[in-house]
Amino acid sequence: MHEDALRAMLHDDPNDRRAFAALAELVRRHAAEPTSPDDPLAALPEEERVEAADLAVWSLAEELAGHPRAWRPLLELGRLSVADDPEGAMRRFTTAAERDADGNALAEGLEVLRDAGMPVEALGLGIGHWRVREHVAEVGRQLVLAALEADRIDEARRHLEALDAHEDTRAVAAMRPELVAAIEAAEVAGTTA
Repeated sequence: MHEDALRAMLHDDPNDRRAFAALAELVRRHAAEPTSPDDPLAALPEEERVEAADLAVWSLAEELAGHPRAWRPLLELGRLSVADDPEGAMRRFTTAAERDADGNALAEGLEVLRDAGMPVEALGLGIGHWRVREHVAEVGRQLVLAALEADRIDEARRHLEALDAHEDTRAVAAMRPELVAAIEAAEVAGTTA
């Protein structure tokens, strides 16, 4: 898709996953390209290309994050900053969670924190914002997994029990076997440690 069309789509809905991913890929690729295709010496080393691409995506996300309903760009800013600025990333994830009534931003923010090895921070964010009857069931799943990663088995069980109050019983039933197995595995690992 053309960059202008993607920007127009994101102007209408700054949280459009496909449009954001496509535009981020375009700016990432453009930033990583050599300045002169005819000069092989003009090509940036791999590390600098990755840094330039991340900076271009950062600029795009920052531009789109100004929209009062935008949460997806804030997630991207948080993802890009979680290693170097965990406090700033947490602020971005918190704002994203507050802007999204469905809980998708919260679920994705929790996953980014878990992937960054920050399950305790994920728990803090999730517990402070999770509304089991209003948010997607994935938030509960992420909380159970974060609790297990933080070695809080009892807390993981409580989050799993809280999911029983969720209206999407089909989604909860689909994720329950995985979560029960993960809790049981953590209990076994805890008894052998």
